[in-house]
Amino acid sequence: MKILHTADWHIGKILHKYSLSTELDLFFDWMINYIVDEDIDLLIVSGDIFDLANPTIRDKEQYYDIVLRLYNTGCKVIFTGGNHDSVGELNAPKEILSAINITVVGGATETIADELIPVKNEKGDIELIVAAVPFLRDRDLRTQEDGIKYDSRVEAIREGIKAHYASLGDICSKEYPHTMALAMGHLYASGVTVSESEREIHVGNQAAVRSNIFPEQFKYVALGHIHKPQIVDSNPRIRYSGSPIALSFSEKADTKQVILIETHQGEVTEVTDIAVPQSRELKKITGTLEEIEKELKLYEPDYTLPSFVEVEVTEKEFSSITLAAVEELVLSYSDSDKFKILKHKTVFENKQLDTAHLFTEGTSIEELKPIDVFQKRLDSEDIDEASRKVVEEAFLELLESL
Repeated sequence: MKILHTADWHIGKILHKYSLSTELDLFFDWMINYIVDEDIDLLIVSGDIFDLANPTIRDKEQYYDIVLRLYNTGCKVIFTGGNHDSVGELNAPKEILSAINITVVGGATETIADELIPVKNEKGDIELIVAAVPFLRDRDLRTQEDGIKYDSRVEAIREGIKAHYASLGDICSKEYPHTMALAMGHLYASGVTVSESEREIHVGNQAAVRSNIFPEQFKYVALGHIHKPQIVDSNPRIRYSGSPIALSFSEKADTKQVILIETHQGEVTEVTDIAVPQSRELKKITGTLEEIEKELKLYEPDYTLPSFVEVEVTEKEFSSITLAAVEELVLSYSDSDKFKILKHKTVFENKQLDTAHLFTEGTSIEELKPIDVFQKRLDSEDIDEASRKVVEEAFLELLESL
């Protein structure tokens, strides 16, 4: 059996006011061709199908378009929900989609065994069991008794995730003892490298899990949430596929990929990273204003889509003339068909800056995380460390419920 693992499509993602729908469409074109050419049996998508819980009509059109194209390939598909997804939004058409060999598990199921999806071969025999575990929200993991059993919310969440996978592993052993199983997940594992575009989960990522929470019954664990492809705890069978396209400038150097898992006689025989063709370059240019002007004139990107550029001007002394010149430079390339300058910043090495500069250079609101702003607010208050921790955890709980 050939299985393709991907995640974090983030349909509807906007990067500094620019939609990423076109490059996502190019990825979908490539993926459909790959599925057909390689005769893929199963596609698993581990969460964050959409970027927003309330996707626009255009976002839904893009989703249903790829769903229809996947159906036409004959490949079975399993979607699970991520922390960006609305459980109700994903689950709404699940009965209709199940009729065309597409399974959707938008959120934790009332009966945990319903997350186990049998996958049949051409003969109609069950060849694989997939534990299609979606993003597990706080309410899915904790009971009233947890406040008594565990000293902290972090420990309760971590143990809840572990218990969830353990239960699924036990059911696999009892009901499908001779059938290979793999698991999906949308969570934060300890030791991984993050980018700017992931939203923090489970108490600001404090409830990170280790690879040993996944029972040995699962021969491969297909994870989502982290946008940089990577292996968890040096275990090649537990992987993040990463997002198929760059979702922030912090991902500009990442190789985007999907993962091919090949199985034979109940074992994983091969796991291969498959690079996704790059349709757009994300590039950061730094230097003095003069150096940046020269580099932009010489920049000739060779991609299907115009490149996105981040500019950081560094000068020694503060000058309002320099600030105005930077704005003029950015404006001069606004109609370029080669690249778009999405963000720019001016840094002066002389720290004795006036207030006007601070406001002009100020960090873009898109670069700020809610917890950063909240922590700055707490810094201005006379509050002890214990009380601060309680307030921060309460804020993170409210944030995750949005």
